[in-house]
Amino acid sequence: MKLFLITGIISSVVAVLTGCETTSDIAAVRNFEPERYMGTWYEIVRLPQYFERDLDEVKAKYTLNDDGTIKVVNSGVKNGQPQSITGTAKLKDPDAKPLTGELRVSFFWPFYSDYRVIELAPDYSYAVVTGGSRDYLWVLARKPTMDQAQLDGILERAKANGFEITNLEYPKPAPEKPSK
Repeated sequence: MKLFLITGIISSVVAVLTGCETTSDIAAVRNFEPERYMGTWYEIVRLPQYFERDLDEVKAKYTLNDDGTIKVVNSGVKNGQPQSITGTAKLKDPDAKPLTGELRVSFFWPFYSDYRVIELAPDYSYAVVTGGSRDYLWVLARKPTMDQAQLDGILERAKANGFEITNLEYPKPAPEKPSK
């Protein structure tokens, strides 16, 4: 998983240095409620990233810490072996009124990357997330699968925002844990 982390950092630095098209023109969601965002999210689709190559059953668990930071545990399965990495996220501007879905996330201190929620279902059942450039795109959901018509609409909006959706990867879904 160290390779996962180091490669992600290198990719971010390369994107900045090579002038990749940023996502700064795409507004993050407003009225973001961090407490509602906490919990498990399943990765439905993504733009390919070296650090996620051949990773299936991908999910992320977010937990709000007492100090206002967020514990992030990303996990998946690669070649039949469980993989995970733990990081920390924080709101980019915790004093903004209203709060926006702009965070900074680190899996290797002191390096932080952009984490921007650009679309969020009113009931927090799905989220569309990008990084600092249009090379990063993830569609996340509270369940391991998503209605195809709903996903198609999300991807059309992503395309309209300049994301290259022809190269998307669809990881094998993670099994959903039964409700208690």
